[in-house]
Amino acid sequence: MYIPEAFKEVRTEEIERIIREFPLACLVANTSEGLIAAHLPLILKGDEYLIGHIAKDNNMSSLIERDQEVMCIFRGDDAYVSAKDYPQKDAKNKKVPTWNYQAIHVYGTIRFYNDKRSRLAATGFLTKQIERDVHGEEAWRMADAPLDYIMEQIEEITAFDVTITKVLAKSKIGQNDTKDEFITVIENLEKREEDGMAQTMRKWLGDVGQEK
Repeated sequence: MYIPEAFKEVRTEEIERIIREFPLACLVANTSEGLIAAHLPLILKGDEYLIGHIAKDNNMSSLIERDQEVMCIFRGDDAYVSAKDYPQKDAKNKKVPTWNYQAIHVYGTIRFYNDKRSRLAATGFLTKQIERDVHGEEAWRMADAPLDYIMEQIEEITAFDVTITKVLAKSKIGQNDTKDEFITVIENLEKREEDGMAQTMRKWLGDVGQEK
């Protein structure tokens, strides 16, 4: 991923936030049949692993070798930015449209597991985090369903983990603009109810852009 210095995301807490709030990733691998990809939720475990599972009938687990390198792509909020979203100082304002976005490429080595313990652990880990984020104290638990039903369901999946080896993170959100331009874009995004990107930009301004 091409990352100009101004757009390099180095805030560990921001990288973890994107992975947590946007867990649906694209897992990409190179195989004997060429490039393959799967779209599936991945949960960060500490700072070393991503945990997930795929359908048992998905041939990804047979095409990818043990400890093979894969890439997991996460995307945060994005928004189109019009040239009109910048301060209109004169009739020939030197701005062009652009697109603000956040993207993370996580590289690592993958291992698949078919034992019941690993499949239960993977689904339980994923369910616990996402349900807690969505429903808080009212979160659904695997224990809320009949045990025999849960055991039937996990027979249909293959668990896996990705041992993280490298992370490339990019936040292209207008850091190369002046502070006045940056704030004006935020205000115009808010008017269009592009609240996700607007909040992302305000967070950056609070974290590192005060002297911008």
